[in-house]
Amino acid sequence: MNKIYEEQLKKYIDLTDKNLKEFLSKPGESEAQSKLIEAMRYSLEAGGKRVRPVLVYAFCEALGGNYKDAVTAACAIEMIHTFSLIHDDLPAMDDDDYRRGKPSCHKAYGEAMAILAGDALSVLPFEMIADDSKLSSDQKISIVSLLANAVGKDGMIGGQVMDMSYEKRSDITDEMLRAMYRNKTGQLIAVSCVMGGICADAERDKLRTAAEYGFRLGLAFQIIDDILDVTGTAAEMGKLTGSDEKDEKTTFVTIYGVEKAQEIADQITNEALEWLDDFENTGFLRELTELLLRRKK
Repeated sequence: MNKIYEEQLKKYIDLTDKNLKEFLSKPGESEAQSKLIEAMRYSLEAGGKRVRPVLVYAFCEALGGNYKDAVTAACAIEMIHTFSLIHDDLPAMDDDDYRRGKPSCHKAYGEAMAILAGDALSVLPFEMIADDSKLSSDQKISIVSLLANAVGKDGMIGGQVMDMSYEKRSDITDEMLRAMYRNKTGQLIAVSCVMGGICADAERDKLRTAAEYGFRLGLAFQIIDDILDVTGTAAEMGKLTGSDEKDEKTTFVTIYGVEKAQEIADQITNEALEWLDDFENTGFLRELTELLLRRKK
């Protein structure tokens, strides 16, 4: 990524980090509530690529808006994503002790507090969006509706249920994996792109195009995750690798092997890039897309 785009990426990430802290800066009214906020901040501030908020800002600008009008939407999607990671790491789910090089939330604060921290991070975003003074009522309604759908039974949570039901099965096909990845990963990435467009007050056809790009980016992103679970190291990934094999999961790697899975990810990334042709000023988005394809963690 060239220097100008590196600075743009840093600007987006720094703005997200700053505002995430501000949204959770109010102390709890009791010691117990303060402990909950501490657990929420622990996972929110653990780092990460901030891919989803970055996409919110980038699409807002690509569609003619002011990225500062998208701050609440960007922080909201990162909270939703963090809630999903907290719950994914729980013993009843993926049973991961580490996340981003640190003990998982349930290891640092206990299972009950981790569940509640995730719950709190799943609902706070909707309050934030409703209270945002920079968005119109129509924009708020659109964002809340789309975000709720992307998170719920037809989105990320539904995808996680599919993922769990596929474990230890030998009949999982390419088509089934794509459908599961579309829900589990693609929905949040696609809605990030669309929310950026809504913050820019973009036309409906532009929002549909943004979603098409996002779904393809999400699929490629998840296939790269499959590859890194085999080829990455714990030091690089910030968590133990080899979990897919341990849980007897079918992935693009188990179906096709690493080399072919990479070819598929390359092809899907190229398809995503083609959907950007409908927009202007997409240099940053194109470089970001390539960066995510070639990432090592």
